Amino acid sequence: MFSIDDTRAMSRALVLAAQPLQSPHPNPRVGCVIVKDGEIVGEGCHERAGQAHAEVHALRQAGERARGATAYVTLEPCCHTGKTPPCTEALISAGLRRVVSAMTDPNPRVAGQGHERLRAAGIDCQSGLLQAQARALNRGFIRRMEQRRPWVCSKLAMSLDGRTAMASGESQWITSPASRDDVQRLRAGASAILTGGGTVRADDPLLTLRLPGTDPDRQPLRVVADSRLRMSPAARMLAQPGTTLVCYHEDIADRARALTQAGARLCRLPAAGEGVDLRALLTELAENHQVNEVLVEAGAQLNGALQAAGLVDEFIIYMAPVLLGDAARGLLHLPLTSMAQKVALQINDIRAVGPDWRIHAVAAGV
Repeated sequence: MFSIDDTRAMSRALVLAAQPLQSPHPNPRVGCVIVKDGEIVGEGCHERAGQAHAEVHALRQAGERARGATAYVTLEPCCHTGKTPPCTEALISAGLRRVVSAMTDPNPRVAGQGHERLRAAGIDCQSGLLQAQARALNRGFIRRMEQRRPWVCSKLAMSLDGRTAMASGESQWITSPASRDDVQRLRAGASAILTGGGTVRADDPLLTLRLPGTDPDRQPLRVVADSRLRMSPAARMLAQPGTTLVCYHEDIADRARALTQAGARLCRLPAAGEGVDLRALLTELAENHQVNEVLVEAGAQLNGALQAAGLVDEFIIYMAPVLLGDAARGLLHLPLTSMAQKVALQINDIRAVGPDWRIHAVAAGV
């Protein structure tokens, strides 16, 4: 159904969709290429929610040359009015002859209706070209639309002997500046950064995006799982651009008031054991904060709890060429007692980052 030229054009659209350093969350990443008589006459990508979509950028560049052309879009064009008008109407008005999309939009407000609208207007509409690549590009958006929870990536840093901090809690710095710069790129692609109250009390992290070329006012949502609101109102992250959401289950009025006055937003969730219910937390992020992808930057307790609940989709582990000794703290708190309980992961990639190694592993079956 698709030619080599079709595949080449869609490949270019996928490259465009992935180009922005910062995710356009809550929207998906989308790229568009318009081809006329074998020549690319317009292209674009969606860079930020509320701004023009990829199709509109490509149509503006193509101008009159869009008439009778083919548009290659990595996601089914939208057919509803949100912060911007429907892309289907822009494509119809421009006189496109054919539209090829990589995949159907899982958003119930679209979900095939965009394709139907284009066909009703007489446009030859096809879908499914490089679908697997398109789904991988928007795994978080798809997960939120289909399963009502975000994609979860746990970022960990460890020594060669699998330790993350000294017994005292000292952990800065295990890995190199090159690895820490790489983490900034992970933050740029995330909708939210999740950490635990213990990490905030021990390290007082900023959890901000500080990558050159990014907008410092566009910060991922900072989320703190702090069941009893023990986070200090003087925590540095509360003075940073962006929003900090503190999730808790035990209502302690004076602590809640102090954190609110310091600029935090609070969210009370059900309890699960000694902490907040992590499934409820992820559902809250997806449904009420439109979070597509969560980057976990936390200690062994929260990482272990997420893994034990089957909520971690992938791990990014930075391994430094150092040894911290057997008294140092481990990577995850997982009270396993037999080999039968071992957790199987699939390593997809290992690469050098400065003097460190970066390991990408996914949960079995993901």
